[in-house]
Amino acid sequence: MYDAEFQLTPGEPSAPAFKPSHAGHRDRLRERAAAGDLDALPDYEMLELMLFRAIPQRDVKPLARALIARFKSLAGVLGAYPADLKTVTARDNSGKLLRVTDAVALDLKLVHQAACRMGRVRAATALQEDAARERLSISSWSALNDYVRTRLAHEAREQVRVLFLDRKNQLIADELMNRGTVDHAAVYPREVVRRALELSASALILVHNHPSGDPTPSRADVDITRQIVEAAKAMGIAVHDHLVVGRDGVASLKALGLM
Repeated sequence: MYDAEFQLTPGEPSAPAFKPSHAGHRDRLRERAAAGDLDALPDYEMLELMLFRAIPQRDVKPLARALIARFKSLAGVLGAYPADLKTVTARDNSGKLLRVTDAVALDLKLVHQAACRMGRVRAATALQEDAARERLSISSWSALNDYVRTRLAHEAREQVRVLFLDRKNQLIADELMNRGTVDHAAVYPREVVRRALELSASALILVHNHPSGDPTPSRADVDITRQIVEAAKAMGIAVHDHLVVGRDGVASLKALGLM
């Protein structure tokens, strides 16, 4: 269970200093990361590095593996709700219980939020670069797809978000309109339009996720999109698209000819 690492100490030239075996593992993993080897690390080792800070002096590999097994990927772990994260436990090599504490859950959500904010900045920058042309380009859609996938692809429950844009297609706000169950979240056309008017938005992009992983739009998705398009049109507000996000990708109702 322990590896002996011998260190010379004053007055005791042969006294062994014992370190737990996982201490050496932590050092080696940190060295690999510091050497710029992050891209080569599997998901569970990336997660270990994150857990080191909140769970000191413990072997966190079993907990990292348990989290990946439960949520399928590092992205799935970071996108999970804190209450769900805290249901995951594991035992280290000494048999002691490891669990996701409030501090661990907060650390993981901070990483996820940082990734979302970085994606939002990239998306907003791409939209601003298109502002002079007053249209959305391929670069904008690529940045938007990356952003919405980071935010929603691994959500356990359905969310409806709206990206509100000004007359130059610059992002004013990304707002959560509703959060629902594993397969449904209601959205009301009047609420979307009301909020657009409050923000003085000239256009919007609808976004919601399918927790099943399949981004294929449903009949209900198509129907509500058309209702929102009509309600927004009456107020002079354009609906550029409705993006459906899943682990398998992002579907555009506009590209599919469904709006």
